[in-house]
Amino acid sequence: MTPEQSAAYVFAEAVSALSELEAMKAANQEREMQGYSPAYGEEDFRALQDRFVISHNGVMNVFNQ
Repeated sequence: MTPEQSAAYVFAEAVSALSELEAMKAANQEREMQGYSPAYGEEDFRALQDRFVISHNGVMNVFNQ
C-alpha cells in the first residue's frame, strides 16, 4: 500500500471502531435504563482497538508493510 492508502485504511478502521463504540455505549445505556447490567464491559471496549487495527502497534504495522 502507498502511504496514502495506509492512512485511508487506518482512518476507515478508526471510523468503524467509533461506530461500534457508540453502538456499544448505546446498548449499555439502554440496559441501564431498563435496570439490567451493562452488555459490554471494559475489556470489550479495549478489544476494539485490536479488532480494528487502531492500536499503536497495529497502526505502525500498517505503515511498515
